[in-house]
Order: sequence, then C-alpha cells, then structure tokens
Amino acid sequence: MGVAGSSGSGGSPDVTRLRDGTESFSGLLGSRRVEPPDVNPTPPPRGPRVTHPGLALVTIALAQLMVMLDITIVNIALPTLQRSLGFSTTGLAWVIDAYVLTFGGFLLLGGRLGDLLRRRRMLMIGVGLFAVSSLAGGLAGNPTLLIAARVVQGLGAAIASPTALSLVVTTFPEGHARHRAMAVFAAMTAAGGATGLVLGGILTDYASWRWVFFVNVPIGALLLALAPLSLPRGTAGRGRLDVPGALLITVAVSALVYGLVRGPEAGWGHPSTVVAFGVALVLLVGFVVVERRSATPLVPLDFLAHHGRAVGYVVMVLIGGVMLAMIYFLTQFFQNVLHYSPVLAGVAYLPVPILVASTSQVVSRRVGRVGVKPFLIAGPLLVAGAQFTAATLHDGSSYLVAFAALCLMGIGMGLLFVPLMLNAVASVGHDRAGLAAGLLNTSQQIGGSLGLAVLVSVATTTLRDEAGRHAAGVAPLVDPVPAFQNAMHTSGAIALVAFLAAWTLPRVRPLDPAAIEDLAPLE
Repeated sequence: MGVAGSSGSGGSPDVTRLRDGTESFSGLLGSRRVEPPDVNPTPPPRGPRVTHPGLALVTIALAQLMVMLDITIVNIALPTLQRSLGFSTTGLAWVIDAYVLTFGGFLLLGGRLGDLLRRRRMLMIGVGLFAVSSLAGGLAGNPTLLIAARVVQGLGAAIASPTALSLVVTTFPEGHARHRAMAVFAAMTAAGGATGLVLGGILTDYASWRWVFFVNVPIGALLLALAPLSLPRGTAGRGRLDVPGALLITVAVSALVYGLVRGPEAGWGHPSTVVAFGVALVLLVGFVVVERRSATPLVPLDFLAHHGRAVGYVVMVLIGGVMLAMIYFLTQFFQNVLHYSPVLAGVAYLPVPILVASTSQVVSRRVGRVGVKPFLIAGPLLVAGAQFTAATLHDGSSYLVAFAALCLMGIGMGLLFVPLMLNAVASVGHDRAGLAAGLLNTSQQIGGSLGLAVLVSVATTTLRDEAGRHAAGVAPLVDPVPAFQNAMHTSGAIALVAFLAAWTLPRVRPLDPAAIEDLAPLE
C-alpha cells in the first residue's frame, strides 16, 4: 500500500524539511506542503507463498462480489417485499439501513479482527454468517425477522469485505500480480452493484423476492469450500480489539438513524424521537472519550485532524447518502409510478455502472497530472445535477429523463471514485494506509444510512401532507410524486454541500508525469 513518487528517475520522492517541521514533497498529490506522516512508516511484510494464485484470486473476488451484490439486489425487490410482509413506508427503509448501518459500523473492527485472528479464518466466519443470515432472510415471515437477518448479514459483510481486501495485499506480491488482483477486486466492487440490480429484477420477476436472499447461500457454500484450498492460513497478529469503541459508534449511529426515521411517523417532539437523539449524542461523546483514552483506538482522533483527509471523508459521507437514496427512491418510482417490471427497473440502471467504470479509467490516467481537487469539485456538481434532473420526473415522464439523470450520476461518481481513494491515502504511512481506506469505506456506508434516513423523513413528511390534503377533499388521490421530487431536491442540496466541502481542499500543483508510473495508492 505504499505511496511512491519520483523526481524523474524512478527514485524516492523529493522531500524538503521546512522550518515549522512540515515537509514539501513530490508525491501522490503533486508537489505540495504537507503535514508530517502520522507515524514512522514500516515496510509491509512479505506475503506467504500461494500455491494456486488464480484460485485464490477467484475466491477473494467472489467474496467481494457477494457482499457488494447484496447492497443493491434487495432494492429492486423492495416494492414486492413491502406488499408481501406488510412493511410501513418508514419501516421499509430499515431493510436497507439495517444492512448498511451494521456493515459500516463494524467495518473497521472487522478488518482489525482479520489482522489479529488470521485473515482466512475471519473471511470464512464472515462468509458463514452472511450465508446463514441470507437463508434466514429468505425464510422470514414478518418484518422483524427480516430486519434481524439483515443486521447479521451486515455483520458478516463487515468481517468478510475488509478481510478480502487485506488478503489481496498479503497474498499477492507487490508488482504486476498485485496490480492485477487489485484491478479484479475493484471490478467486482463495481460489477456487484450493477449485477445486483439486474439479478434482483430477474429473481423477483420470475421466482420470488425471497430468492434475492437465497442466492447467497450457494455462493457462500462455494466460498467456504474454496477458502481452505486456495488461501494461505496466515499467522495471528499482536494487539487487542477496541470493542468498546466499535460498539459505542455503532449504537450511536443506529440511535441517530432511528430518530430520523421515527421523527416523521411519531412526531419530532415525541419522547421516542427525543430519546433516540439524546442517546446518540451521549454515545458519540462517550466514543470520543473512549478513543482518547484507548491505547489501541478504533479511530485515532489525531488521524482525522489532517484537513485533506477529513474533507475527503466528509465528501464521501455526503455523496454516500445521495448515492444510496437515489437508488432507493428511483427504484420505487420506476415500479410504482412508471409501472416498470422489476427486471426493466434493474436494466434501467445500467448507464450508471458503465459510466462509473469508463470515467474512472479516464480519471486514473489524468489525476496524477492535474491533482484530485478538480475532480472532487466537478464530481459533486454532476451528482447534484443528476438529483435535480431526477426531481423533474412525474407520472407522464419518459425514460429519457431518468436516463439523463443516471448518466450524470454515473459520470459524477466516476470522477469521484479514484480521487477520493487517492486523497484518503496521501501522506499516510504504510501501517495506517489500511485505516485510511477503511475509514473512507466506513464513511460511505454510514453516509448512505444517514442520508437515506434523512431523505425518507423528507418523503414521509410530504406523503403525510398529501394524505391530509386528500382527507380534506383538496386532492382526489394521495400522489407519491411530490414526495419523490422533494427527496430528490433535498438530495441535490446535499450534493452541493459536498461540492462546497471539496472546494476547501488545498490547491496543489500537477505531478511530474515521470512520477505517475510510481504511483500505487491502492496496491
């Protein structure tokens, strides 16, 4: 996970010590003035010998595909699932929130478990939890059982996903083999979302919504068989877990999301809503106290003091919420308002993964020359444009309007994906590069959960007002379109806040083209 630079000869980056103790160097983000590294970087250990590297890569990639598949595959089934199990409008959001929130909350802890208790073992435990809870979700007969299964699914994913990524680093030697493995891993991350939308539509249309859960069972069984044959056993690491920190931050964010979802239904002044927000605040303060005193904190607070990294995490939190909310609301709009079948609704999203993949390829070749800031500014603007375009949809709209919104979304996310990763690992020592990337992933998951909760609250409030107008005889029917449009307008405003945050990043000079070949920020 090293970050290398060059002065034109392929050597080490040029570093100049300044009077105030900071350094000026030519590296990942160009020639710039930066803060000293958080710690003295140590070279990564040599990975274990792998007898079947191809099979190992298939196993790791399949694990990541399974986890990413489940983020989107359930979205397509939501309307059918809601009718089958009798979910309320606000309760339906918990089918997504329960998974994303647990996934994001335990992601750092899951990665740390792999470091300490052997990665292959923890990958198998994570996959096992994921498969068993998927079976339970498919068999669920009421909303409570399904949401409980989704919580366990998220926990399994939080163990499996970061462990799979760390296995890429420890299993494949630095150089071409690791570059190839990373490219496959990234492809599975992107393909999982697109495959989930299409496969979810097919399974819901031609089988049952229950199969969006059952499909994980054979994949999990195959992974449990392949892992002992293809992955190195590894060795246990030293250190201890920051269990109190992980529990505090997870329960705190859960309470916050609960308050946001509960507010429109029970009222913002209702005791349950107020208590939820109070619990969230107390636990967040407790988390900060615990992290300050912990010898091995889950999130070292000084790590977040770096301005560039902190801005990157803020952008990811905001954009993560916008991304998940657009899929959530547009899926229901396609099926409930435009009356698309689940399959057609899934296929309708194809512009997004295609444009994310193609735009990311272009950005990866240009970011070393122009720096990350131009992309981090342009990306949120296009994402905001996507939300405002989607907000013009109504019951008589053609797919072309949605197509334009999805294209803007795909290009905007493609502009953001690589630069956010590079910004997260800039000027970070080897021993904290995993933490930097893990925090970025956690930001996306928590941002998705919080963003969805906020926008569901906006939509629910609008629906309640529409129902009041209908009851008073002002409107003949309860129209769901204004709720969708208000949610999209709010989502666009959130993306604009991400644009303003990105604008505060320090401006840097372009990187010497001769140094670009030395960059391996995610490898």
